[in-house]
Amino acid sequence: MVNNGIRARELRLIDQNGEQLGVKTKVEALGIAEKANLDLVLVAPNAKPPVARIMDYGKYRFEQQKKEKEARKNQKVIVMKEVRLSPTIDEHDFNTKLRNARKFLSKGDKVKCSIRFKGRAITHKEIGQKVLDRFADECKDLSTVEQKAKMDGRSMFLVLAPLQEK
Repeated sequence: MVNNGIRARELRLIDQNGEQLGVKTKVEALGIAEKANLDLVLVAPNAKPPVARIMDYGKYRFEQQKKEKEARKNQKVIVMKEVRLSPTIDEHDFNTKLRNARKFLSKGDKVKCSIRFKGRAITHKEIGQKVLDRFADECKDLSTVEQKAKMDGRSMFLVLAPLQEK
């Protein structure tokens, strides 16, 4: 709420230097703000009486937008990469998938390792479990297990998260 948008009759007023001017009527507060060539901004509408501050509202909004933009810039977007294995994976294929997962983890992405069981392979879940355990063990210097291996339909999943630098 700014200037004439304020509905309260009485306001606790704070001037542009942060000093309290006491409880004033809305008309008096608007007059003081106008004299200083600034805006009257409601900062605590739920207080009794509501608190208003004399400030340059345009400059204040600009500063807020700048802070929000800076906060968005510093955000880290976490990407989930998937590596698909099979329960009967050979050594060379395993090493290739492992190399890709290590590359993803070093870039800071999470890695989802999945094993799809085809046909009767589902009867030997422990083979897939061993492959995922070995995969997690090979990546333990770069990652932590965020989600242990679990079945979901005909697939088994494991989620690895990169280690946090301190």
